[in-house]
Formats: sequence, C-alpha cells, structure tokens
Amino acid sequence: MFRVSFVEAYCKGCGYCVHFCPKKIIVLSDSVNSQGYNPATIAEMEKCTGCAICARVCPEVVISIEKEESR
Repeated sequence: MFRVSFVEAYCKGCGYCVHFCPKKIIVLSDSVNSQGYNPATIAEMEKCTGCAICARVCPEVVISIEKEESR
C-alpha cells in the first residue's frame, strides 16, 4: 500500500494531479487553505498504485508518495 501526502498549505488547487491520476482517486478538498485555494487530497488511499504521476505533474512540488511496510 502507498501513502500519498500533500503539503496542503502550498497547494494551489490547479487540478493537474486530479486530471492525470489514472485511478481518479485525487479530488480537490471542500476546505480552503491559508492561501485561499482548495487543496488536493486523496479520496481512496487504498486504491493508490504508487505510480507517482501526481507528484511529477505538480507544479508546486507538494506531493510525496511513500510505500508503507506490509504487516
């Protein structure tokens, strides 16, 4: 399983990650960050394949992906 993290304070809600996610599990939040934008978030983390397309297309470089250890 993978864990996707966003630095929400710096996300400008451009939607590139939402558009390019092959699993369509990234959405823009209803909440507003300190800059007045709706930051991206993961709707269904368990469906993430760790492809990192979201991180590569993010112009603000606010997305990181980590592989979680199996139990």
